[in-house]
Amino acid sequence: MNPRGEVTIRPAHEADRDAIWAILEPVYRAGETYCIPRDIGREDALADWLAHPFTAFVAEIDGRILGTSHIGANRPGGGAHVANASFATHSQARGKGVARALVEHAKIWAREQNFRAMQFNFVVSTNADAVHLWQKAGFEIVGRLPRAFLHPQQGPVDALVMFQELKGESDEP
Repeated sequence: MNPRGEVTIRPAHEADRDAIWAILEPVYRAGETYCIPRDIGREDALADWLAHPFTAFVAEIDGRILGTSHIGANRPGGGAHVANASFATHSQARGKGVARALVEHAKIWAREQNFRAMQFNFVVSTNADAVHLWQKAGFEIVGRLPRAFLHPQQGPVDALVMFQELKGESDEP
């Protein structure tokens, strides 16, 4: 049992679908951070989030799901050694360390699956909290896609490619 208020991360289960949708729906409807149609339906959104070959996780505090992630290979074949991950948190998760716990868990899990790096392909530049958090977690901005995202309020804004090597202690320098 975890101490009260501690973030616990576990694999997502079928019974978590409602809680995951409660997190994803407002994020997708806002249209400010994901390249997902704002009117995507529940089943299509969950099918995408929970789709193989990605593995979905949930973050809980005191048994309440407040965040979710999914992690898998960025690309098949020659790119399969680089992980990709996506994250979403409930509005009530703000300031509770949920997003930070999810990204740190993603890095650990990716290392355990023998990924050598992690890449975020399309981080919307106006998502300042996420950009700051990812940088604090060791990700570097390695690319900028000018005006690649159509923000619903700000119009075309840049998207960032962020990257981090995931070398373990046993890896060569």
